[in-house]
Amino acid sequence: MSSMIILTEADLRKIVSLDLDAVSCVEDAFKALATKSVAMPPILRLDVPEHRGEVDVKTAYVPGIESFAIKISPGFFDNPKIGLPSTNGMMVLLSSRTGLVQALLLDNGYLTDVRTAAAGAVAAKHLSREDSKVAAVFGAGMQAKLQLEALMLVRPITSARIWARDGSKAEATAAELSAKLGIDVLAKADPREAMRGADVIVTTTPAETPIVSAGWLEPGQHLTAMGSDAEHKNEIDPVAITQADLYVADSLKQTRRLGELHHAIAAGTIAATTEFPELGQIAAGQRQGRSDAKQITIADLTGTGIQDTAIATLAFGRAKAANAGTTFES
Repeated sequence: MSSMIILTEADLRKIVSLDLDAVSCVEDAFKALATKSVAMPPILRLDVPEHRGEVDVKTAYVPGIESFAIKISPGFFDNPKIGLPSTNGMMVLLSSRTGLVQALLLDNGYLTDVRTAAAGAVAAKHLSREDSKVAAVFGAGMQAKLQLEALMLVRPITSARIWARDGSKAEATAAELSAKLGIDVLAKADPREAMRGADVIVTTTPAETPIVSAGWLEPGQHLTAMGSDAEHKNEIDPVAITQADLYVADSLKQTRRLGELHHAIAAGTIAATTEFPELGQIAAGQRQGRSDAKQITIADLTGTGIQDTAIATLAFGRAKAANAGTTFES
């Protein structure tokens, strides 16, 4: 006889939020990737081109953790036109000992949103200047909002700029964030203007041609690219990676295949075998992060299955403690 917990998005929102616990949970996952023999297969991706859709399946097993997650994450980017969110999905949590299903997390992408934002905070914590005060966010969707919120957990941000292709959406997001976060957030019509003088820049778009030019980066800036989680996506001018003082991948194996690095390799500006540090190695103290205030640093975050296992395990533990969700016996 075994039991399984079903947790809805509403259940999960009550027990998991974007806070320092979520950030340290994801940071520990990055460290595990650098220090343990983690099993993390390549992302399985299904494309549905006629509906601008894609589905990613991610998973990872971490030795010593009692559970592992398998996540199904669809992104259908025309959905907003018909009043639906562009991302949704679910996670299945299984026992690492028996393979039995422990929980079904019907999160509609909420846990992915939280862990992705938390990963941005981990990158900023290790790579941006500690006195970073001005943020620039490219994109105006859910992840753009959460990235700024996450950044404020680890850096003393006092103002932010938002740029998006849809100027009215950027204005609405800026107004919403100003009210929610209590800082000045302005929409900018010109992407270069949004970046000028910013300490931390985060790109959160599904762009397929670069929206950030290499020449726009200034000494001391940190850039986190979040959007390139598929081969055809590309937010950053490939030359920027060669110009940066420090490039860091979430998983070098992944960024060589589908991140911003993949485009620099395809453009011939970087050799495919070039070694770079991973964020987990820096978090674990194995590699050097930012070493001076004038460096330009870039984090290339493609999203890893280990982050999903980490956030799903956190949610499961909290659900059991709070007696949340619906239990099914089988």
